[in-house]
Amino acid sequence: MNIAPFAVEIPQSAIDDLYKRIDMARWPEKETVDDWSQGTPLAALQDLVAYWRNGYDWYRCQALLNGWGMFETEIDGLAIRFVHARSPHAQARPLVLTHGWPGSILEFRRCIEPLTNPLMHGGSADDAFHLVIPCLPGYGFSGKPMVAGWSVQKIAQAWGVLMKRLGYDQWLAQGGDWGAAVTTAIGALEVEGCAGIHLNMPIAGPLPEDLVSPDEAEAKALASRKHYQDWDSGYSKQQATRPQSVGYGLVDSPVGLAGWIYEKMWAWTDNQGRPEDALSRDDMLDNLMMYWLPATGASSARLYWESFGSFAPVQINIPVAASAFPKEIIPAPRKWFERTCPRLVHWGNMEKGGHFAAWEQPEAFVNELRTAFSLMR
Repeated sequence: MNIAPFAVEIPQSAIDDLYKRIDMARWPEKETVDDWSQGTPLAALQDLVAYWRNGYDWYRCQALLNGWGMFETEIDGLAIRFVHARSPHAQARPLVLTHGWPGSILEFRRCIEPLTNPLMHGGSADDAFHLVIPCLPGYGFSGKPMVAGWSVQKIAQAWGVLMKRLGYDQWLAQGGDWGAAVTTAIGALEVEGCAGIHLNMPIAGPLPEDLVSPDEAEAKALASRKHYQDWDSGYSKQQATRPQSVGYGLVDSPVGLAGWIYEKMWAWTDNQGRPEDALSRDDMLDNLMMYWLPATGASSARLYWESFGSFAPVQINIPVAASAFPKEIIPAPRKWFERTCPRLVHWGNMEKGGHFAAWEQPEAFVNELRTAFSLMR
């Protein structure tokens, strides 16, 4: 039941080990195309890794994490590490933010201040939130499950335990990617204390009649889903079926891990051809280190084995809001989503942004949360 401060303290020896592994990397030959269609291009990855080796500073990120205020608690035998950023405003409402793969709690890095201190960022005191941002089990600095069963439903219940331990009797929840699956489960299970949820990847699917004569939004969603299934879902099939097998390379090789994740920064962001159009190189490497340093290549992939089937529509009877970003990898039109959400209070059609909404478009993301949760008072 205890909640204790947690400090991220990575020794220099871990950084030295990273450098040695990069220096010893055995690279494959160049791809036979001039684009990303075969995966991360050799030249792009070598350039990123050269900066990782010679220009990047992990300790800047470590100071950022510790500056936010990290804590730990044990739930069902597993250590859960999380940011707890309290607002100075008395009327602030508790909000749990849940990340996904291949993201981390760092996805929310530019949203923490606007959400906790809205008066300094174009909002009012009524827009204030106390933020709880946990590392998913097996991700970042949380513990790695040693037994099967840590599904999104179990994580949803664990977040309820966490919020109760923090003294929050009524709270809100938000998520995208796996965070969307967890947050959807919170809503569907009506986890005690949750008064409403917001999703930036609303989970819904078409009915047979939708396929007969789809409208413009449906046609776009169907095309995006087909592209994902045909060209972008191999990683998920591997992680959902053989997470241990893929985990060996991801834990042992920094170049392998970077190639696995950097490609998603390209494929899943709203960019003009390069991941750096949407996310800074330092930000991407900070996020990569959240997988490399704790060696979570297998444990993070294992969530796919546990719960990939959880990306399916479910009935949600508590208040729900959603924001649809144009480059979302598995889009769901409002028509599909509202069928299972009778208390849908807000739907935002965004002009720009992709799968990593809070990371790519923090200002728009913050404004959506302010609008959505103002309708759940």
